[in-house]
Amino acid sequence: MIPFNRFGLSGNELAYVQEALGRQTSGDGPFCRRAEALLEEIFGVPRVLVTTSCTHALEMSAILLEIGPGDEVIVPSFTFVSTVNAFVLRGATPVFADVRPDTLNLDERLLGALVTPKTKAIVPVHYAGVGCEMDEIGRVAAESGIAIVEDNAHGLLGSYRGRRLGTFGALATQSFHETKNIACGEGGALVVADARHAERAEILREKGTNRARFFRGQIDKYTWVDVGSSYVLSDVLAAILLGQLEARERIQARRRAIWERYAEALRAWAPAAGVSLPLVPPHCEQAFHMFYLLLPDLAQRTAFIAHLASRGVAAVFHYQPLHLSPMGVRFGGRAGACPVTESVSERLVRLPFHTTLSSEEQAKVIDAVTSFQA
Repeated sequence: MIPFNRFGLSGNELAYVQEALGRQTSGDGPFCRRAEALLEEIFGVPRVLVTTSCTHALEMSAILLEIGPGDEVIVPSFTFVSTVNAFVLRGATPVFADVRPDTLNLDERLLGALVTPKTKAIVPVHYAGVGCEMDEIGRVAAESGIAIVEDNAHGLLGSYRGRRLGTFGALATQSFHETKNIACGEGGALVVADARHAERAEILREKGTNRARFFRGQIDKYTWVDVGSSYVLSDVLAAILLGQLEARERIQARRRAIWERYAEALRAWAPAAGVSLPLVPPHCEQAFHMFYLLLPDLAQRTAFIAHLASRGVAAVFHYQPLHLSPMGVRFGGRAGACPVTESVSERLVRLPFHTTLSSEEQAKVIDAVTSFQA
């Protein structure tokens, strides 16, 4: 069976792990700092903090923005639960937005009707590493005095109108989960574009203590000064992450080649089969995070996934509508509220996509796809 995802070594990961094991395995060590410095260079921001997950980076964002009971946060319904959970944990009410039918990103045209005096943040998710329409999202946020927190779990190294995804909001979050382009098993990062949040972010990540200032020699002892939790990434995982980040150009080149081969091979087959391929607007440079298909309906998707499995290919669907989940319904979610989300969630299929996918394996996937008959 050709797996949907498979982690691959791309550089000095193993050598760095061995070095970390002989020096420091706990968090905020030399490899954490080197990974952070490289990410700060990539994003061109004053501070990046590596974290135990993107989920935890989102939780830190909610705390930094002082989000709490009575506040509303606009999130796309078509996203992973972490995007909304981070704010619900602080007592905020999620306001679910539908997505665009072309890019599957938060539909910026709906924001005007969703913003209220209670809105504290908008959380755009750059689905599949294709940038949301950040000009309009930024305009709405600026006019209303609302913070932007980018969930950039899919979008590392992507850009919108020449600007890096993850640099449009005061804060952004990254994922280094094993399914991401750059991975360390489990990990994330908080991208701090607004330097005013940098020092407090360090405190939140270190269980609410000013430990980071102590290790920089700025104070003679550290203590509890704020709320927080244990969000620090192990230096062993940071060693893997650094090796991956250093090899990012090689990783991205391979992923681009895989994506473009899928697109070319399926271009003629897709319209004849009633299938839609991913759309990347010309003003977006995508991150080549995934390759998905939109089947005509749920029945055909079910049959399609079963057909691929019978041919030795593992394909998966993706997010279920958050507004229709048990928790989403508790916040007022109802059928028909986000029709595009409800439609695409039943029709989307993700094809195998990882740097270790060989040319022969990809040819097998393509053959299995194009042999499908509804």
